Amino acid sequence: MLPIPILIVASFFIGAGILHFVLLSFFASIVPPYFNEPEALVKISGVFELLGGLGVLLPTTRKWAGWGLIALCVAVLPANVHMAMNTDQFQNIPVALLYLRLPLQALIIWFIWKATQHPVRMK
Repeated sequence: MLPIPILIVASFFIGAGILHFVLLSFFASIVPPYFNEPEALVKISGVFELLGGLGVLLPTTRKWAGWGLIALCVAVLPANVHMAMNTDQFQNIPVALLYLRLPLQALIIWFIWKATQHPVRMK
């Protein structure tokens, strides 16, 4: 049985990866305008979320997948900042949530690191 933190990370990123394809236009809309090809970037990040989510499930790839997911969280930070700085463009999302995404990103990064870099010993 896999540790619960690993299952949480895997579920979160596999789900998010799938949503990047299901809600492609929404995710493309949050890509800052100074990036080219927003749909391609969303698809690429979706693939890496899926790969990272699957990678944390395997003990042999867990640490590298964890570092990859941490890098991905840092890479998407400009989208979170863009949303917080342009709340008028995202009126269907409560402003508080747009700002909460920023510290939440740090918490997610910490949780990924804790779950994947310090494995729980099974008895």
